[in-house]
Amino acid sequence: MIVIPAIDLKGGRCVRLVQGDFGRATVYADDPTEMAAIWKNKGAERLHVVDLDGSLAGVPRHEAVIRRIVTETGLPLQVGGGIREMKTVEAYLRMGVRWVILGTAALRDPEFLRRACREFPDCVILGIDARGGQLAVQGWTETHAETAVALARRFEDDRPAALVYTDITRDGMETGINIENTRELAESVGIPVIASGGVSGMRDIENLMKIEGKGIFGVIAGKALYTGALCLAEAIACAKGRRRKGADTSEPGSGAGIA
Repeated sequence: MIVIPAIDLKGGRCVRLVQGDFGRATVYADDPTEMAAIWKNKGAERLHVVDLDGSLAGVPRHEAVIRRIVTETGLPLQVGGGIREMKTVEAYLRMGVRWVILGTAALRDPEFLRRACREFPDCVILGIDARGGQLAVQGWTETHAETAVALARRFEDDRPAALVYTDITRDGMETGINIENTRELAESVGIPVIASGGVSGMRDIENLMKIEGKGIFGVIAGKALYTGALCLAEAIACAKGRRRKGADTSEPGSGAGIA
């Protein structure tokens, strides 16, 4: 299992939202590229980057920032937010983004997602965000009655590279991953699942490791890394099955002065 630091972009800066509320954003870095470099130095093997402004606008708003992160870190990026057209998929992949995340498009334009999976195999991730059991799209501002499992099954034959499943009610709250729903989704489809939303510390990494065999491929960590509640190096070691003893647990946000 891999641990993937999250970098959410809003107004050119690295922020974290609370339960997807754009009015409750905390800025953690003015330069997202510097933040990405910090996570790389801490051992990150991949980054999860979301263009929050793009998710609302329906078109990318941070292409230049994302290009810089790709160029300056060399890390594989999975990028979401405002990707609603094939030309956007192509532009991101050309600039070096490894995976594009399609969420709203899965409901609004399912053929677009299917075509992207066909034309760019192993480069498309299906983003499934849920609030209270209902799917949420358009920057989490709209909800739909269809369940996460039902949506995932609709696209199982299209073979997306992975599913990112986010429990919005836990996102940014550090209240713990929704293990039950994540496990249910992983057991219901033959697509690797990346858990997201609510990581609070090492216990969540350990709990996900217990169900890794059900199809859990990775976990996205956001606020817990920025506040210092989770040490990235420790989390990575645990996820690889080699929990380190006496490791440096200091992280950005735990006295590091990132604001």
